[in-house]
Amino acid sequence: MSRDADALLARLTRLHPKMIDLSLDRLRALLDNLGNPEAAVPPVIHIAGTNGKGSTLAMIRAGLETAGLRVHAYTSPHLARFNERIRLPDGDIADDLLAELLAEVEKVNAGRPITFFEVTTAAAFLAFARTAADFTLLEVGLGGRLDATNVIATPRLTVITPISIDHTQYLGETLEQIAGEKAGILKRGVPCVVARQDDAALAVIEARAARLGCPLSIHSQHWSAAREGDALVFQDDRGLLDLPLPRLTGPFQIDNAGTAIAALRALGFGQAEAAGAMTRAVWPARMQRLTRGPLVEAAAASGCELWLDGGHNPAGADAVAETLRGLPRRPVHLICGMLNTKDVAGYMRPMAGVADSLTAVSIPSETNTLPAAETAGAAARAGLPAGVADDLMGAVGELAAAHPGARMLICGSLYLAGLVLRENG
Repeated sequence: MSRDADALLARLTRLHPKMIDLSLDRLRALLDNLGNPEAAVPPVIHIAGTNGKGSTLAMIRAGLETAGLRVHAYTSPHLARFNERIRLPDGDIADDLLAELLAEVEKVNAGRPITFFEVTTAAAFLAFARTAADFTLLEVGLGGRLDATNVIATPRLTVITPISIDHTQYLGETLEQIAGEKAGILKRGVPCVVARQDDAALAVIEARAARLGCPLSIHSQHWSAAREGDALVFQDDRGLLDLPLPRLTGPFQIDNAGTAIAALRALGFGQAEAAGAMTRAVWPARMQRLTRGPLVEAAAASGCELWLDGGHNPAGADAVAETLRGLPRRPVHLICGMLNTKDVAGYMRPMAGVADSLTAVSIPSETNTLPAAETAGAAARAGLPAGVADDLMGAVGELAAAHPGARMLICGSLYLAGLVLRENG
């Protein structure tokens, strides 16, 4: 990101004291003053859920692009560069355009209170409204009902990925409460694709859909996806598709792939687009094998593999643990940094069953980082031998020296993943 854009974001961030303040009123007022660009963006596919949003979005985008269509995408948080959040058909938004749009938002906002995410969402809508495309993919930032992306009056399609307990301080303590927030993206008469859900969450989604007359396409009721050998088999009322396995690594990607294919089918696409969704999707820091950079070189010197995952809640840890069990057997050593806003004990429980040790690090430059000693303590309480390191390079070097040929996984936070990718992506 350019210095101009960075300075603008810093100034705009100071206009509101809270990092997160769920509301639609501030953004709606700003968008009104900007001429309502959200009403002029190409047809929207709106995606909410706890886990799998980014991977599902990436596969839907790959499928649409296979059809030769131009696609916008808005995602968060970014990993290596802020520009990743606003993707136009030809790539991430350019620095000069980003700076220009942020300056426009700042001028029109005129010093009124506004959150960081509302500012960037407004800039994204301006970019999307002024750049020709066929579809717009919007990933919810947090929750759904009061998320800034939920100002779209009539999306073309909504998608709800698996819901689990996360962000309880904002969304509620129970699965039903959280599902109610996620289901807030449903709009009257707009179809919704629903991924695999716990019964309690599904009941909430179905009840809201019934009130709004939303046709639902639900995992296990209307469609299914399963691995059969080296293929993914998808089936719905239109028939059966025999497809390549997802390019994205991990057993959990089968369900994400099914959700993406169901979305593409709901939009009228077929075999070719579904195959493209499997083979062309790219989504970093989801059980990603790193292949270059100084950390990789330090690991490879002792024959070690280095992997990266940004999952940060218990459901994400379950998915990572399942993936690790499916890889060729090697000793597994985790390098973990987490935020103090997360369910650290819940994250550690699945990991204790698949890893041989955990080395904890603090996340540099993150005010909400959990101190390494506290992360290590949570791991030890879960039954996972744990220690601490001063930084990532120190952790990799110590593990490579002590455990030649091991599999190392850097994990626990998307913010930590972004730090890694900036130098090893």
